[in-house]
This record gives sequence, structure tokens and C-alpha cells, in this order.
Amino acid sequence: MTPVLPGPVRAALAAPLVDHHCQGVRRDDLVRAQFETLITRAGHPAPPGTTHFDTPEGVAIRRWCAPVLGLEPHAPAAVYLARRAELGAAEVNRTLLRAAGVVAFLVDTGTEASPDLLSVAETGRLGGAASDEIVRLERVEQDVAEEGLSAPAYLDRLRGEVAARASRAVGLSTVIGYRCGLDVDPVRPARGAVLAAAGRRAAEPKKPLTDPVLLRHLLWTGVDVARERAMPLQIPCGHSGVDPGVLHRSDPTALVPFIRALGPLGVPVILLHCSPYERAAAFLAATFPHVHVDVHDGFAEVLGLAPFHKIMFGSGGWGVAETVYLGALRHRTVLARELAARIDAGDWSSGDAERVAGMIGSGNARRIYRL
Repeated sequence: MTPVLPGPVRAALAAPLVDHHCQGVRRDDLVRAQFETLITRAGHPAPPGTTHFDTPEGVAIRRWCAPVLGLEPHAPAAVYLARRAELGAAEVNRTLLRAAGVVAFLVDTGTEASPDLLSVAETGRLGGAASDEIVRLERVEQDVAEEGLSAPAYLDRLRGEVAARASRAVGLSTVIGYRCGLDVDPVRPARGAVLAAAGRRAAEPKKPLTDPVLLRHLLWTGVDVARERAMPLQIPCGHSGVDPGVLHRSDPTALVPFIRALGPLGVPVILLHCSPYERAAAFLAATFPHVHVDVHDGFAEVLGLAPFHKIMFGSGGWGVAETVYLGALRHRTVLARELAARIDAGDWSSGDAERVAGMIGSGNARRIYRL
């Protein structure tokens, strides 16, 4: 049932969003097998005799994306994919990205560079919005490692390349939690240990970086650049995006020593993908002045604990434009329910709800990323 909300609150929810966390989507036409692997974080085909359309994301695509592409709600998967092929990838991307109602996309470019993915500029152009880059530290390191430099040259090049890419971006991100866990030693590694680790890295430059010493060095390199440029650092937590073959602690409270170390430096930290630890992330946002939280699920927990000026919308979309559209739709739908419940209970005024919707939808991101 659609919640009943005062007109100003409905308008605030419908206002254009700043999508502060999304990734590139495919520009090419996709066959069914390709499309299905992109609507699941697992990234592998469904078992024989099954389909990834029989998942919450698959059902949501058939229910909500089908009408945007001119089909009836709940269109069969084969009909939906045929319509997608008929329109072509460019038109599908344009239609769904614009339907998301986004005024600015902040695109994490951490995935491997591919001509199959829309660039940051193309994402904005097709979506009828502004667009800016979030630089993934591990992506920069991978590119530098593959240049085959000596250990000292590698370290110098790494610092320079992070700074150069940050100069064209609005934020940095790191997936250190997915590489070695979130219980990061908050102390900068010693120069000798970093040089030794860089020498080991030179032996396997094409593999993803997992050395904890180099990951800490990379993290602190990012912190230094973020401080110089007054930009935030995104850190994914929780279970979303975790490699099934690697188990690391993903509870954001594991970051507390590192968060404390950053306090005097004034670098904003944005916790992403916090499910199922939304309450823990909200607690950190309430406790530390430089910590903010991205919310997909668990709106009730986050709204019940985190300061409202610390919460931001991010679709988390990646791979196909459907994920961006559904992220925006879910945000508006779930937040509408939460606001309506608070107004109906007499806990919030209509003005409170209108103001909070505006802050979470775009205002906080504009301020923190200096848009």
C-alpha cells in the first residue's frame, strides 16, 4: 500500500537524487547468460534448470523495470529480454538511467577498465545528469603494479598517480575490507616494510593486491591525498561484494581504531554496503564527527540512530542500468514508508520529514563531496 504523505514530503522524495555510489553499466547488447550474471552479486550462472530471474532482483526487474521499457508489469523474462534487445543497449541505458531521477552520478571506477562499460561522462550524458568520478585506490595500484617498476619507483609512481587521478575526481574509495579485512592496523607501515612488500609485489603484478603491508600503505597514501584535496574516503563494509572464497571480518566496528586515527586529519569516511550491520554503521556515524553512512536496507535502524545529516543515498548500481533504477526506486519507496510511519505516530512533523528526505536524497552528498 502506498503511504499517504503530505504534498511537500512527496515532492521532496520525488526530487532529483545525488547517486553518490554507483559503478559503470554495460554499453553493449547482452545475451541472456550475460544479463543474468550481472543481476547477481555472485557473478556466476544459475545452476542448471534455474534462473537468476528467480531472485529478488530478477522479480523486481520484471515488475518495475518492465513498465519503464514499455511492457506490462511482471512480463516474462524472455519477453523482457526480447524488448531489451529490440530497443538496444543505448536506449535501454538512457531510459532507465533517466527514469531513476538522478541529478548527479558519482561513479566508482574501480572495476577493470573495459570498453564494454559506460565511462563516467557517458553515464551522465545518457542519464541526463552531471557525473563525477570516485577513484578506487586498488584500481590505481593495479595499474601501477603492471608497469613493472622497481620497488622505489613503484612507490613514487603510486603516490603520484593517486594524486593525479584524485585531481579529476570528487572522492576516493578502498576495498581493503574485501582484501584483508576491516580490522586494519591504524599505524602507517614503516618504510622498510613497505619497500620489502613492494619488492614481493613486483613478482606477481597482475594479481589483485592482498599484501596487508602494501594495502595499509595504499590506504594511507589515499588518506594523505584525501586530506590535501578535502575529499571523502568511501569504505565498503558488510557482506555486499565480498568474495565468497575469502572470509574477512566485515563488521564496520572493526574500523574503529583506523577511524580514530583519522579524526585529527579531518578526512570524511563514508561507510558503504553495511548490510547486515546497519545499526553498527549508524552508531559509528553518531559517535564520530567525520563518519557518514550510505543506506540501502535497514532504513529503520539507521534513521533511529544516525544523525540525519550523516546519511546518503547511493543506488549501488553496477553492470546493468536496471540496478541503478531499482536502487533509486527502493530508496524512495522505503524512505516514504519510514517517513509516513513517523508522521502518523506523531513523532515527526511534515516539515521534519521533508527536510530529512532532502538531506538524504541530495543535500548531504552535495555538501560532503563539494558538488
